[in-house]
Amino acid sequence: MTHLDRLENQSIFLFREAQHAFKNIAMPWSMGKDSNVLIWLAKKAFGGHIPFPVLHIDTTYEFPEMLEFREWAVKHYGLKLIVKINEEARGRGIGYETHDPVTVTHELKTVALQQVLSEHKFDGLITGIRRDEDSTRAKERYFSPRNAQFEWEYKDQPPEFWGQFTTALEPGEHVRVQPLLDWTETDIWRYIQRHNIPIPQMYFARDGKRYRSLGCWPITKPVVSNAATIDEIIAELSVTKTSERAGRAQDHHERNAMQKLRAKGFM
Repeated sequence: MTHLDRLENQSIFLFREAQHAFKNIAMPWSMGKDSNVLIWLAKKAFGGHIPFPVLHIDTTYEFPEMLEFREWAVKHYGLKLIVKINEEARGRGIGYETHDPVTVTHELKTVALQQVLSEHKFDGLITGIRRDEDSTRAKERYFSPRNAQFEWEYKDQPPEFWGQFTTALEPGEHVRVQPLLDWTETDIWRYIQRHNIPIPQMYFARDGKRYRSLGCWPITKPVVSNAATIDEIIAELSVTKTSERAGRAQDHHERNAMQKLRAKGFM
Protein backbone atom coordinates (compact mmCIF):
# COMPACT_ATOMS: atom_id res chain seq x y z
CA MET A 1 0.00 0.00 0.00
CA THR A 2 1.40 3.39 -0.98
CA HIS A 3 1.43 6.59 1.04
CA LEU A 4 -1.46 7.98 -1.05
CA ASP A 5 -3.44 4.76 -0.55
CA ARG A 6 -3.12 5.11 3.23
CA LEU A 7 -4.22 8.73 3.13
CA GLU A 8 -7.17 7.86 0.90
CA ASN A 9 -8.26 5.01 3.18
CA GLN A 10 -8.08 7.20 6.26
CA SER A 11 -10.08 9.96 4.57
CA ILE A 12 -12.77 7.56 3.42
CA PHE A 13 -12.96 6.16 6.96
CA LEU A 14 -13.48 9.68 8.34
CA PHE A 15 -16.19 10.41 5.77
CA ARG A 16 -18.07 7.26 6.74
CA GLU A 17 -17.66 7.90 10.47
CA ALA A 18 -19.11 11.39 9.98
CA GLN A 19 -22.05 10.12 7.95
CA HIS A 20 -22.80 7.57 10.66
CA ALA A 21 -22.41 10.00 13.57
CA PHE A 22 -24.34 13.05 12.40
CA LYS A 23 -27.88 13.52 11.16
CA ASN A 24 -27.44 16.60 8.99
CA ILE A 25 -24.12 17.10 7.18
CA ALA A 26 -22.90 19.60 4.61
CA MET A 27 -19.54 19.90 2.88
CA PRO A 28 -18.19 23.41 2.28
CA TRP A 29 -16.81 23.66 -1.24
CA SER A 30 -14.60 26.53 -2.39
CA MET A 31 -13.98 25.01 -5.85
CA GLY A 32 -10.27 24.94 -4.97
CA LYS A 33 -7.93 21.96 -5.32
CA ASP A 34 -8.48 20.60 -1.80
CA SER A 35 -12.26 20.79 -1.91
CA ASN A 36 -12.27 19.08 -5.31
CA VAL A 37 -10.23 16.25 -3.81
CA LEU A 38 -12.94 16.06 -1.13
CA ILE A 39 -15.58 15.72 -3.85
CA TRP A 40 -13.63 12.80 -5.33
CA LEU A 41 -13.13 11.11 -1.96
CA ALA A 42 -16.79 11.52 -1.01
CA LYS A 43 -17.85 9.79 -4.20
CA LYS A 44 -15.45 6.91 -3.43
CA ALA A 45 -16.71 6.70 0.14
CA PHE A 46 -20.40 6.50 -0.81
CA GLY A 47 -20.59 4.38 -3.93
CA GLY A 48 -20.30 7.10 -6.54
CA HIS A 49 -22.76 9.63 -5.14
CA ILE A 50 -22.54 12.30 -2.44
CA PRO A 51 -25.34 11.89 0.14
CA PHE A 52 -25.18 15.45 1.49
CA PRO A 53 -25.19 18.95 0.00
CA VAL A 54 -22.08 20.93 -0.85
CA LEU A 55 -22.00 24.48 0.44
CA HIS A 56 -20.43 27.48 -1.26
CA ILE A 57 -20.04 30.61 0.82
CA ASP A 58 -20.14 33.22 -1.95
CA THR A 59 -18.56 36.51 -0.92
CA THR A 60 -19.56 38.09 -4.28
CA TYR A 61 -15.82 38.57 -4.89
CA GLU A 62 -15.23 35.24 -6.60
CA PHE A 63 -12.98 35.01 -9.65
CA PRO A 64 -15.21 34.63 -12.74
CA GLU A 65 -13.30 31.48 -13.66
CA MET A 66 -14.21 29.95 -10.30
CA LEU A 67 -17.90 30.59 -10.87
CA GLU A 68 -17.66 29.04 -14.32
CA PHE A 69 -16.01 25.99 -12.77
CA ARG A 70 -18.77 25.84 -10.13
CA GLU A 71 -21.48 25.74 -12.80
CA TRP A 72 -19.64 23.02 -14.73
CA ALA A 73 -18.84 20.88 -11.67
CA VAL A 74 -22.38 20.92 -10.30
CA LYS A 75 -23.61 19.39 -13.55
CA HIS A 76 -20.62 17.06 -13.96
CA TYR A 77 -20.89 15.53 -10.48
CA GLY A 78 -24.63 15.94 -9.97
CA LEU A 79 -24.07 17.97 -6.81
CA LYS A 80 -26.76 19.33 -4.55
CA LEU A 81 -25.42 22.87 -4.13
CA ILE A 82 -26.32 25.44 -1.50
CA VAL A 83 -24.99 28.95 -2.19
CA LYS A 84 -24.96 31.40 0.71
CA ILE A 85 -24.29 35.16 0.53
CA ASN A 86 -24.41 37.41 3.58
CA GLU A 87 -26.86 39.79 1.96
CA GLU A 88 -27.29 41.77 5.18
CA ALA A 89 -23.57 42.60 5.34
CA ARG A 90 -23.41 43.49 1.66
CA GLY A 91 -26.41 45.74 2.21
CA ARG A 92 -24.45 47.56 4.93
CA GLY A 93 -21.67 48.17 2.44
CA ILE A 94 -19.21 45.58 3.77
CA GLY A 95 -16.62 45.03 1.06
CA TYR A 96 -12.94 45.28 0.20
CA GLU A 97 -13.47 48.74 -1.26
CA THR A 98 -14.23 50.17 2.18
CA HIS A 99 -13.08 47.66 4.83
CA ASP A 100 -9.96 45.74 5.82
CA PRO A 101 -9.54 42.07 4.73
CA VAL A 102 -10.10 40.60 8.22
CA THR A 103 -13.40 42.45 8.65
CA VAL A 104 -14.60 41.45 5.19
CA THR A 105 -13.55 37.82 5.67
CA HIS A 106 -15.37 37.65 8.99
CA GLU A 107 -18.55 39.26 7.67
CA LEU A 108 -18.78 37.65 4.25
CA LYS A 109 -17.39 34.20 5.08
CA THR A 110 -17.64 33.46 8.81
CA VAL A 111 -20.95 35.20 9.47
CA ALA A 112 -22.40 33.83 6.24
CA LEU A 113 -21.40 30.34 7.39
CA GLN A 114 -23.04 30.95 10.77
CA GLN A 115 -26.21 32.08 9.02
CA VAL A 116 -26.45 28.98 6.85
CA LEU A 117 -25.69 26.70 9.81
CA SER A 118 -28.56 28.29 11.70
CA GLU A 119 -30.90 28.12 8.70
CA HIS A 120 -30.26 24.43 7.92
CA LYS A 121 -29.38 23.16 11.42
CA PHE A 122 -26.29 21.34 10.20
CA ASP A 123 -24.60 19.35 12.97
CA GLY A 124 -21.58 18.29 10.92
CA LEU A 125 -19.38 20.07 8.36
CA ILE A 126 -16.82 18.17 6.29
CA THR A 127 -14.00 20.57 5.53
CA GLY A 128 -10.84 20.45 3.41
CA ILE A 129 -8.32 22.00 5.79
CA ARG A 130 -4.82 20.55 6.13
CA ARG A 131 -2.34 20.87 9.01
CA ASP A 132 0.49 21.98 6.73
CA GLU A 133 -1.41 25.02 5.42
CA ASP A 134 -1.12 27.13 8.53
CA SER A 135 0.13 26.82 12.11
CA THR A 136 -3.37 27.52 13.46
CA ARG A 137 -4.90 24.72 11.39
CA ALA A 138 -2.22 22.39 12.75
CA LYS A 139 -4.05 22.56 16.10
CA GLU A 140 -7.20 20.97 14.68
CA ARG A 141 -8.53 17.45 15.35
CA TYR A 142 -10.15 15.08 12.86
CA PHE A 143 -13.49 15.74 14.58
CA SER A 144 -13.28 19.31 15.88
CA PRO A 145 -16.26 20.66 17.86
CA ARG A 146 -17.63 24.21 17.67
CA ASN A 147 -19.86 25.60 20.40
CA ALA A 148 -23.32 27.11 20.01
CA GLN A 149 -21.72 30.49 19.29
CA PHE A 150 -19.78 28.79 16.44
CA GLU A 151 -16.51 29.37 18.31
CA TRP A 152 -13.50 27.07 18.36
CA GLU A 153 -11.78 26.43 21.69
CA TYR A 154 -8.35 25.86 20.19
CA LYS A 155 -6.73 25.77 23.66
CA ASP A 156 -9.03 22.95 24.78
CA GLN A 157 -9.13 20.37 21.98
CA PRO A 158 -10.52 16.91 22.76
CA PRO A 159 -8.19 13.88 22.64
CA GLU A 160 -8.72 11.34 19.85
CA PHE A 161 -7.26 8.10 21.19
CA TRP A 162 -7.83 4.82 19.32
CA GLY A 163 -10.10 6.37 16.71
CA GLN A 164 -12.60 7.70 19.26
CA PHE A 165 -14.03 10.99 18.03
CA THR A 166 -16.17 13.75 19.53
CA THR A 167 -19.74 13.25 18.31
CA ALA A 168 -21.89 14.19 21.34
CA LEU A 169 -23.32 17.67 20.87
CA GLU A 170 -25.28 20.17 22.89
CA PRO A 171 -28.06 22.17 21.15
CA GLY A 172 -26.66 24.56 18.57
CA GLU A 173 -23.20 22.97 18.44
CA HIS A 174 -21.61 21.32 15.41
CA VAL A 175 -18.50 19.32 14.59
CA ARG A 176 -16.08 19.96 11.76
CA VAL A 177 -14.72 16.78 10.26
CA GLN A 178 -11.32 17.10 8.57
CA PRO A 179 -10.60 14.17 6.19
CA LEU A 180 -7.54 15.91 4.67
CA LEU A 181 -5.90 16.93 7.93
CA ASP A 182 -2.82 14.72 7.44
CA TRP A 183 -2.38 15.49 3.73
CA THR A 184 0.26 17.87 2.46
CA GLU A 185 0.06 20.20 -0.51
CA THR A 186 2.21 17.77 -2.48
CA ASP A 187 -0.04 14.86 -1.50
CA ILE A 188 -3.01 16.78 -2.87
CA TRP A 189 -1.25 17.36 -6.17
CA ARG A 190 -0.12 13.73 -6.49
CA TYR A 191 -3.68 12.56 -5.82
CA ILE A 192 -5.12 14.98 -8.40
CA GLN A 193 -2.58 13.65 -10.87
CA ARG A 194 -3.31 10.00 -10.05
CA HIS A 195 -7.05 10.38 -10.67
CA ASN A 196 -7.05 13.25 -13.16
CA ILE A 197 -9.36 15.23 -10.87
CA PRO A 198 -10.75 18.38 -12.53
CA ILE A 199 -9.60 21.65 -10.96
CA PRO A 200 -9.63 25.31 -12.03
CA GLN A 201 -6.84 26.11 -14.47
CA MET A 202 -5.74 29.12 -12.41
CA TYR A 203 -3.43 26.78 -10.52
CA PHE A 204 -1.25 26.40 -13.61
CA ALA A 205 1.18 29.07 -14.78
CA ARG A 206 0.11 31.73 -17.24
CA ASP A 207 2.52 34.49 -18.25
CA GLY A 208 4.96 33.52 -15.52
CA LYS A 209 2.46 33.46 -12.64
CA ARG A 210 0.06 30.99 -11.03
CA TYR A 211 -2.19 30.75 -7.99
CA ARG A 212 -1.31 28.38 -5.16
CA SER A 213 -4.39 29.24 -3.11
CA LEU A 214 -7.67 30.69 -4.34
CA GLY A 215 -9.79 33.22 -2.47
CA CYS A 216 -11.48 36.54 -3.12
CA TRP A 217 -9.96 38.27 -6.14
CA PRO A 218 -9.17 41.64 -4.48
CA ILE A 219 -6.93 40.03 -1.85
CA THR A 220 -5.57 36.92 -3.59
CA LYS A 221 -2.30 37.28 -5.48
CA PRO A 222 -0.49 34.81 -7.74
CA VAL A 223 3.08 33.65 -7.19
CA VAL A 224 5.87 33.91 -9.73
CA SER A 225 5.98 30.54 -11.45
CA ASN A 226 6.43 28.79 -14.77
CA ALA A 227 4.89 25.53 -13.52
CA ALA A 228 2.32 24.63 -16.15
CA THR A 229 1.95 20.91 -15.34
CA ILE A 230 1.43 18.94 -12.14
CA ASP A 231 4.93 17.47 -12.36
CA GLU A 232 6.34 20.98 -12.60
CA ILE A 233 4.22 22.15 -9.66
CA ILE A 234 5.43 19.26 -7.50
CA ALA A 235 9.04 20.00 -8.45
CA GLU A 236 8.51 23.66 -7.59
CA LEU A 237 7.02 22.79 -4.18
CA SER A 238 10.08 20.71 -3.31
CA VAL A 239 12.30 23.81 -3.33
CA THR A 240 10.04 26.78 -2.56
CA LYS A 241 10.21 28.55 0.79
CA THR A 242 7.06 30.57 0.16
CA SER A 243 4.03 29.50 2.19
CA GLU A 244 0.96 28.22 0.37
CA ARG A 245 -1.26 31.04 1.65
CA ALA A 246 1.29 33.82 1.20
CA GLY A 247 -0.97 35.41 -1.42
CA ARG A 248 -4.04 35.54 0.88
CA ALA A 249 -4.12 39.03 2.42
CA GLN A 250 -6.53 38.25 5.27
CA ASP A 251 -3.98 35.83 6.78
CA HIS A 252 -1.37 38.55 7.17
CA HIS A 253 -3.37 41.70 7.89
CA GLU A 254 -2.53 41.62 11.60
CA ARG A 255 -0.72 39.45 14.12
CA ASN A 256 -2.39 36.04 14.57
CA ALA A 257 -5.10 37.05 12.10
CA MET A 258 -5.86 33.47 11.03
CA GLN A 259 -6.10 32.23 14.62
CA LYS A 260 -8.50 35.04 15.50
CA LEU A 261 -10.62 34.36 12.43
CA ARG A 262 -10.77 30.61 13.06
CA ALA A 263 -11.59 31.06 16.74
CA LYS A 264 -14.67 32.99 15.59
CA GLY A 265 -15.70 30.24 13.17
CA PHE A 266 -13.76 30.83 9.95
CA MET A 267 -12.92 27.74 7.88
